[in-house]
Amino acid sequence: MSRPHLIADDASSRYVHFMTESLESTYRKLLEAAAFAARAHMGQFRKDKETPYVSHVFRVCLVAREIFGISDQRVLMTALLHDTVEDTTTDFDDLEEHFGRDIAEWVAFLSKDKRLQEQQREQAYIDHLAQAPWQVQACKLADIFDNLMDLGQLPPERRQHTMSRLEGYLNALRKNSNEKLSHPLELVSRLLAEIKSK
Repeated sequence: MSRPHLIADDASSRYVHFMTESLESTYRKLLEAAAFAARAHMGQFRKDKETPYVSHVFRVCLVAREIFGISDQRVLMTALLHDTVEDTTTDFDDLEEHFGRDIAEWVAFLSKDKRLQEQQREQAYIDHLAQAPWQVQACKLADIFDNLMDLGQLPPERRQHTMSRLEGYLNALRKNSNEKLSHPLELVSRLLAEIKSK
């Protein structure tokens, strides 16, 4: 099986980067994002009430890197942090202080405004996603992929609702997608079709 195409990556530029940057400066922020997410989601669990919630954000990061082939560390950091503002006590300022404004803004695109009623909140979220940079949309596609893979953890009566919501996000991302998302979009669409055919 061939390796996925690496988006925004190229062997010669990586080599030059490694020659000019220390390993510590190259990888420190990515690993700090993983540790930050683990602390932020401490005590939270997935729907099965057994699996630590942070496994989801680690899996989203793995989907982005290993399944979609995205090597941009900013995308991987955003994947790790994507639920911190929405689901923990972390706020925009915390992320900006630790990881910079770009990462904080990208996570904000992936965060629902819980002050709104559900229907209004969902529409605002979809509208926001549709205007997001492609890197943010890639994180959302990785999130959808993982949540589809994890549908079996939900009670049967919740699966259809969740799948419909995920399909709505996918449809919104298809409308305004960057060409760099063609591979992730194809994979998520295939997974959704497989699940629906069962």
